[in-house]
Amino acid sequence: MIRFALACAEHHHFEAWFTGSDAFERQKSDGAITCPLCGSTVVEKALMTPAVSSWRRKEGLRAAAKEAAVRVAANMPEHSEMTEMLRKMRKQVTENAEYVGEKFPEEARRIHYNEAEKRGIYGEASPDDARALADEGIEFHPLPVLPEDHN
Repeated sequence: MIRFALACAEHHHFEAWFTGSDAFERQKSDGAITCPLCGSTVVEKALMTPAVSSWRRKEGLRAAAKEAAVRVAANMPEHSEMTEMLRKMRKQVTENAEYVGEKFPEEARRIHYNEAEKRGIYGEASPDDARALADEGIEFHPLPVLPEDHN
């Protein structure tokens, strides 16, 4: 797996994992990569600094990520409007789609390959299952994680 720094046509920056450069190129040409902020499918690789791994660095990154997550969820009221929009989006999905639980990868494949009725579904998928679905060109999106999910 390789992580690419990406940027859309609107200059929004984000990251995504791929099995390799060919998987990125294939998904890009299929329009399967979208900016999480604006939905643009015009996405390019952005400059990225190499990651040099060490035990101390990993521990520092974990501590910084934990601290930042708490700060974003608890101390940044300017994000409350965005958080509320994410709540509404997740509620829309969960109220209007069928929950298939751990069978999500199999059911998503059945729908993609026209072996089952086309409908909205949601459920759980392991990181490996999610990568396999993406490699097959099956479109899906993770549900947003909300601050209350950490309580």
